[in-house]
Amino acid sequence: MESFDYIVIGGGSAGSAVAGRLAVDGSRRICLLEAGGRNDNILVKTPGFMPFLLKNANYRFETIPQKGLNGRTGYQPRGKGLGGSSAINAMVYIRGNRWDYDNWAAMGCHGWSYDDVLPYFKRAEGNQRGGDEYHGHGGPLFVEDQKYANPSSHAFVEAAASMQLRTNNDFNGERQEGFGLYQVTQHKGERWTSARAYVEPIRDAGNFAVRTDTLVEKLVIEDRRVTGVRIRRAGKSETLLARRGVVLSAGTFNTPQILMLSGIGPAEHLKAQGIDVVLDRPAVGNNLQDHIDYVSGWETDSDVPIGSTLKGTLRMAAAIVEHRRKRTGVMTTPYAEAGGFWTVMADSPAPDVQWHFVPAVLEDHGREKVKAHGFSLHACVLRPESRGTVRLGSGDAAAAPVIDPNFLADDRDMAVLRGGVRLSHRIVDAPPMQAYGPKDRHPVDLADDAALDELIRNRSDSVYHPVGTCRMGTDADAVVDPALKLRGLEGLWVADASIMPKLVSGNTNAPSIMIGERCADFVMVAEKA
Repeated sequence: MESFDYIVIGGGSAGSAVAGRLAVDGSRRICLLEAGGRNDNILVKTPGFMPFLLKNANYRFETIPQKGLNGRTGYQPRGKGLGGSSAINAMVYIRGNRWDYDNWAAMGCHGWSYDDVLPYFKRAEGNQRGGDEYHGHGGPLFVEDQKYANPSSHAFVEAAASMQLRTNNDFNGERQEGFGLYQVTQHKGERWTSARAYVEPIRDAGNFAVRTDTLVEKLVIEDRRVTGVRIRRAGKSETLLARRGVVLSAGTFNTPQILMLSGIGPAEHLKAQGIDVVLDRPAVGNNLQDHIDYVSGWETDSDVPIGSTLKGTLRMAAAIVEHRRKRTGVMTTPYAEAGGFWTVMADSPAPDVQWHFVPAVLEDHGREKVKAHGFSLHACVLRPESRGTVRLGSGDAAAAPVIDPNFLADDRDMAVLRGGVRLSHRIVDAPPMQAYGPKDRHPVDLADDAALDELIRNRSDSVYHPVGTCRMGTDADAVVDPALKLRGLEGLWVADASIMPKLVSGNTNAPSIMIGERCADFVMVAEKA
């Protein structure tokens, strides 16, 4: 059997950070296991090809039918391959709100306040604007201003400003609220995944084994300690040994799946699946939270929006040629070019809605082809109260987990989303956006709560930020402690968005990388204990 100091399961946003930090000084023998491929192709590296990634480098999970969505099945894209979801996302660099992390600390997650996590965000970050009180400039994760932004994205920001809504050119600085263009995880016009940041620079080091196309079947547990990992590769199963420990970083859906396949989880559920119970942990797979999102759409006669700019073989070919030659132009777009944060409920401690403005018409997550010119405006509930679950549907590690976000089960989420959709329409009604002559694709009487709620239930879905299924805490039900060690076993850490006790107010890629950075430190501290 092959033997390593540490095995990291999952080469996504957090896993790449953990593995890279543990391997970089050469003193440890590290193995990084990833179920997908290397993700080093032109589709991943070119930002403008993001819509095509819906069919590539993607698990393409779906939920069970959602009562809160009028029985519809939700779509849950998750990155597969090195970089994980940072290889298929919109590259928006957002950390969340200061309040989120201070609230984690207040919930018992000691050492996770905003002041505690800020140094790790800064350590990871290589911001084009340079370093300051809030930003790092020498980190491996490149963060840059967009090289291209569509005129309609600028018009969206101007429309918000015309309504006396604050303009913000740094959502990760002193204040989060306001509207503006997003910074993105790109470098010289290319997508910069966590794998490009942490893994690729050292993947050929003698102490670093990177195994792609490798399915993890279960953890190997002996005498209450995780000692290895059973994997399936090229149709054959084998066991890898971990002398010092394992870091599980497979994401909010696959991390609890692997734990349950290994006998760690709700005992009755495991028994029903024919799995021997190693550790009864009812909270594994619980506490699922996600940003429920409604996309308003408008058609225009104008062909200025980017969805129109890229229509047609000749236009697309010219854009691709420009990008390959110069790494500039429309193919550098993150699509979600502009957006903002604002408060629609009077009792919210921080902005409760986030907007993503996309200068293209989107239906069904971009999977439905729309010929019309136009633009879309996402509004999502930043701190949802609804809670769901992840469960096993099979004892086969290759099978998809059973995902139930329980969207809009809590009426408070609908109240926030209703307010967000109304503000979306008010912004588009402002003169800078009206200059495009927008026609609402899904008209509704915005003053009629019942009609608006029905439209929301018929069309809303995830904006791709699931968290919480292996919750961190100090209470008896927490899955991991604040040092990310699994409670009840030795030699196992969890490092990904699944450990979040509550969902952060924004996109989850940057926070997941921060979690990976922190976990590497926790592992190194444990070595010295």
